[in-house]
Amino acid sequence: MGFYQHESAIVDQGAQIGEGSRIWHFVHVCSGAKIGKAVSLGQNVFVGNKVSIGDRCKIQNNVSVYDNVYLEEGVFCGPSMVFTNVYNPRSLIERKDEYRNTYVKKGATLGANCTIVCGVTIGEYAFIGAGAVVNKDVPAYALMVGVPAKQIGWMSEFGEQLDLPLQGEGQAVCIHTGAKYILKGQNITKEPGCT
Repeated sequence: MGFYQHESAIVDQGAQIGEGSRIWHFVHVCSGAKIGKAVSLGQNVFVGNKVSIGDRCKIQNNVSVYDNVYLEEGVFCGPSMVFTNVYNPRSLIERKDEYRNTYVKKGATLGANCTIVCGVTIGEYAFIGAGAVVNKDVPAYALMVGVPAKQIGWMSEFGEQLDLPLQGEGQAVCIHTGAKYILKGQNITKEPGCT
């Protein structure tokens, strides 16, 4: 076994867990889950069957990653943040065939207590503020806050806000890495060759 599992955790037979991952107290990983290398699952995390978690993700305490949620490499899920997989749930109506896929791209941050309504895609290195409710797709590098979540800025891959307008044209340099970010219209890209 190339990963750490606390004695109180339950990992169902068939779950795929990568080298160096850590599974802490009272976690339950279902049999169909695919978890990458060096992933941290904090206390009381639940991971469903139809779930993929990329390398080096950090899932903090009290997060349930339900079926049809797909996390790419390096996603951070803050304490008690929420995923859903049915848009209009009712206890008296079975809707398991109506699950909507949720995709969280590489390096994105989902802040503590935020809610991600199913069926959205969160772009690379986007940053969702604590307590926000995301109900639509989020562009790469976008900084989102509020209920419902609205974009208020752009974030670097390092996790610092960039001095750029929400749309138009502009450039900003991350003071920590020297990487240059270029805004064109409503899209931001990192200049090739920068770290």
